[in-house]
Amino acid sequence: MKKLTAILTLAMIMAFSVNSFAQLSKAEMKEWKKKAKEYAKNPEQMKQLVEENQSLQGQVTSLKTENTAMQSRMSDKDAKISELQDDLTKLRGDLSSAKAELRDMKSQPAASSSEGPIMDGVVFKVQIGAFRNKDLSKYFENNENFSGENEDGMQKITLGQFRDYWEADTFKKYLREMGVKDAWIVPYKDGVRVPIKDVLEGVIADDGAADSE
Repeated sequence: MKKLTAILTLAMIMAFSVNSFAQLSKAEMKEWKKKAKEYAKNPEQMKQLVEENQSLQGQVTSLKTENTAMQSRMSDKDAKISELQDDLTKLRGDLSSAKAELRDMKSQPAASSSEGPIMDGVVFKVQIGAFRNKDLSKYFENNENFSGENEDGMQKITLGQFRDYWEADTFKKYLREMGVKDAWIVPYKDGVRVPIKDVLEGVIADDGAADSE
């Protein structure tokens, strides 16, 4: 019986854990020995106690494993949050740069020359005047028949765009009849203003050939 009591006492000590048992006072140690004797009289109860303790230790181990896994997941989430914060900081920087570029674009002066859509080849327009210290460029936008250009401090205003010289000439005459006495034809070649003699001979020759057919 004494041998069985010693074995059961040892089993209880191991079940309770060595570290915890070492912290017991003499009175508590005596109480445990008393319980060991009681359990020696009831081996089934002792066995159940040991099994319950082992089950609890298994649960503790499982909880520790889950806690470690949870901490690992939290660490991964913290890393992801840090990465997202870095991305957000970069996006804010890009947005600030874009706003700065937009402000610079708005602060740049408008182009000094503003014409309607430039037509390839030879185009005839009718100039109605040249003005100093007058800026009508805001009216040129989205109006292909009203345009102008700056040259030598003067803004030259033109009306119409004609492929045919004689249509431009007819329009010029209408303007003069309406009181615009300074209306005259100006030619453009590939969007560049050129002397009228550079294009007029070919236009008149082509027109004369067409009339003779």
